[in-house]
Amino acid sequence: MIRITKIFIFETAHVLYNYDGKCKNMHGHSYKLFVTVKGKPIDDLDNPKNGMVVDFGDIKKIVNEQIVDAWDHGVLLNANSPHQELGNELESRGHKVIYCNFQPTCENMLYEIASRIKNRLPKSVSLEYLKLHETENSYGEWFAEDQDKN
Repeated sequence: MIRITKIFIFETAHVLYNYDGKCKNMHGHSYKLFVTVKGKPIDDLDNPKNGMVVDFGDIKKIVNEQIVDAWDHGVLLNANSPHQELGNELESRGHKVIYCNFQPTCENMLYEIASRIKNRLPKSVSLEYLKLHETENSYGEWFAEDQDKN
């Protein structure tokens, strides 16, 4: 088996409802997302993807559609909190608001990213690892092996 990784960068703001620190205020990050998939390289001379686990371009298309294009230059807000009102005000002023059904922390964003992309990969490829840098020196990690198989 071989693991390959593609890196993505996007700019997103968030607000953490009821947080007891600075992140209760709206602020943004330059997120850096590492997406690692696993599979066996194709061994078929007639296949244009011969020698590849999956085309990096295919990973790029999936992650851009599901995450980068959806979240870039938007504000993530917890739709289950009173921040819904803040989101409505921002939207009325032309801002891009993404309502999530979770507190938009790095940790919860990783769960959402995994759920959005793992079933869109080719059947011969599995999502193995995600790393999401919120800042240069702060990041979260998601490992397939750590997930509940139920």
